[in-house]
Amino acid sequence: MRIENSFVPVDGVGEVTERKLWQAGVTEWSEFGGQVVGPTRADRIESFVDEATRRLDRGDAAFFADRVPDAEHWRLFENVREETTFLDIETTGLDHYADRVTTVSIHRDGDTRTLVQGQDLSADALRAELEASSLLVTFNGRRFDVPFLEASYDLSVDLPHADLMSMCNQLGYSGGLSAVEGIFGIERDRPDISGRDAVRLWHEYERGQDGSLQTLIDYNQEDTVNMEPLMEQVSQELHTEIFEAACVGEE
Repeated sequence: MRIENSFVPVDGVGEVTERKLWQAGVTEWSEFGGQVVGPTRADRIESFVDEATRRLDRGDAAFFADRVPDAEHWRLFENVREETTFLDIETTGLDHYADRVTTVSIHRDGDTRTLVQGQDLSADALRAELEASSLLVTFNGRRFDVPFLEASYDLSVDLPHADLMSMCNQLGYSGGLSAVEGIFGIERDRPDISGRDAVRLWHEYERGQDGSLQTLIDYNQEDTVNMEPLMEQVSQELHTEIFEAACVGEE
């Protein structure tokens, strides 16, 4: 599914109206000609399509961040796949203000890097990574990773943001990242390491234990790398359930 299939970004158009448009054969912006909706909504749709098409041509994915409902940001993925950032953080605990971010791993367009506390992890480095991105993908990042980074580094993350945990829940899949990976047949090199181990590894690193930081980095990076095939599969399932089902007249 691509953003051009979406009409919910239009003011006054919800999921029900969008589904009616799809069922009437209006499956993308270019096919709209006033069908299904009244004149006021038709004008809004036409105005939106004109502006959105220009923005999309310029690569301005941020235009859609506040216009597309949070749960539907995944619809941008196929448009901005190469500029999609898969992000995961490790911390010393769960408190945004009392605990510290230890590592931040970023996977984008086949490249994976990790920013480390006390080395190259900084507000400027994070801003640079976010500025190079058109879509942020996390697992439970809306509740954890993003608020933690915003509190720790005085950031304001306003990218379109697809949260894989919410997407999986929408499809009926529950559990943490490792559990969901298992459902989709995505394997890990180090399945024996957990988030609790990540805290332990950081403290071992601070005490000077050889290899602990690299093991932590490997674990953190695997989280982000594995999000990419998970995003591909989950977004395809949502496409089938939401878009294709509506196009053939199913509920």
